Amino acid sequence: QVQLVESGGGSVQPGGSLKLSCKVSGGNILWYWHMSWYRQNPGTKRELVATATHTNTTYADHVKGRFTITRDSAQGTLFLEMKDLKPEDTAVYYCQGQRQGQWWAPSKSYLVQTDWGRGTQVTVSS
Repeated sequence: QVQLVESGGGSVQPGGSLKLSCKVSGGNILWYWHMSWYRQNPGTKRELVATATHTNTTYADHVKGRFTITRDSAQGTLFLEMKDLKPEDTAVYYCQGQRQGQWWAPSKSYLVQTDWGRGTQVTVSS
């Protein structure tokens, strides 16, 4: 069974840095067309932070220039390096990936399989 396992969260002061990791377990990171980091606070909608395909990266406007997403195929790991952290970056951060799923005969195509990790807490506070 393929699992995405996040780590690296913690508590930092404003202006500090953290590096999150998302390890692909039971599968191969190359299976994923794209992988993303999302974040969520209680009572709010989960929001997209950054996405990495095999060739490109994109970022939400509020993290551009501060966050960097990378994929390391050799380690089978997705990273999110976060700098100049602000209190509003406080959230649970989730790793997500999309890959080819099961064959669906009615449409003669493969379904999309979306995998999520369980999340890692990031707290930015003085």
